[in-house]
Amino acid sequence: MTVIDAASGSLFGLAYGDALGKPTEFRKYAQIVAEHGPGGPRELPEPALVTDDTQMALAVAWALRDAAEPTAAVLEPLLRERFLTWAKSPENNRAPGMTCLNACANLAGGLRWQEATVAGSKGCGANMRVTPVGLVAAYDLDTLAGVAQLQAGLTHGHPTGLAAAELTALAVRLLRDGLDLADVPGALRDRCADQRTVYREDWLGDLWQRPGVLAPEEFMARGWDECADALDLLLSALARPDSGGDVCRETGEGWIAEEALATALLAALRHADDPVAALGRAAATGGDSDSIACLAGAFHGAAAGMAAWPAAWAERIEYADQLAALGTAWD
Repeated sequence: MTVIDAASGSLFGLAYGDALGKPTEFRKYAQIVAEHGPGGPRELPEPALVTDDTQMALAVAWALRDAAEPTAAVLEPLLRERFLTWAKSPENNRAPGMTCLNACANLAGGLRWQEATVAGSKGCGANMRVTPVGLVAAYDLDTLAGVAQLQAGLTHGHPTGLAAAELTALAVRLLRDGLDLADVPGALRDRCADQRTVYREDWLGDLWQRPGVLAPEEFMARGWDECADALDLLLSALARPDSGGDVCRETGEGWIAEEALATALLAALRHADDPVAALGRAAATGGDSDSIACLAGAFHGAAAGMAAWPAAWAERIEYADQLAALGTAWD
């Protein structure tokens, strides 16, 4: 069953998770539990400040909204402009990732994006911001895949970063369309097998051309295989009883793209009927807590809409006006 405000729920959920995870990022699990208990933080601060995760998700969202049509030729300059505006903003003071900063510096110099990107990086910066791609109902699955990979590729040129961004956007789309949360990992694992040798040249151009890589299919297969391995870890973890501890110990710390996706899904699924508990669990990790929690929030919000979250939180969260405007446009 779909809900009428899934886009709003997903965007606000992303920001709520980001805000809850912001104070716990870079802290040890034992320290977080000592302060908040094993369930992690459950009360949104007031005001609730976010990180670069939400800021860059908004940058992607506005580029999508501004695009006359979803093609690489139209979207690339819009994404570039939004990313560069973010990079030079005085609000870009939330411990932004070096990959994004370095790539934006290269983009600012006028390089083609395939040359500006950080080719070896599969950090989670590309899928922490991709949620809006999964919320545009007009995109078919091929368009969703192309847009998700393009926005990833501008900064993160590693094939696993591309594949993980597509999978994250697809998870959001599937949940918005009514797929049960429990069925998402299997659906994503099937996507890895189906797309293993698909290279989207219309969107990526010659990005695949690297020393030692003989064909674009070989390039993408590495990314899909690494995502498949991460999802296999997730499925194995879900087959075991919940330990009640740090989810990062089962599926990875989330600093890299495929781990961020798997660990966010694990936190969400460990608390499938309690979205706030899922955010707390995701924020109480020894890994990339804000990115893990923002994705967990995006997933739960896409499934349940604004009803997933305490009503009072919408008045506390930073960028509430932009989240509301975009959510309303896509609901």
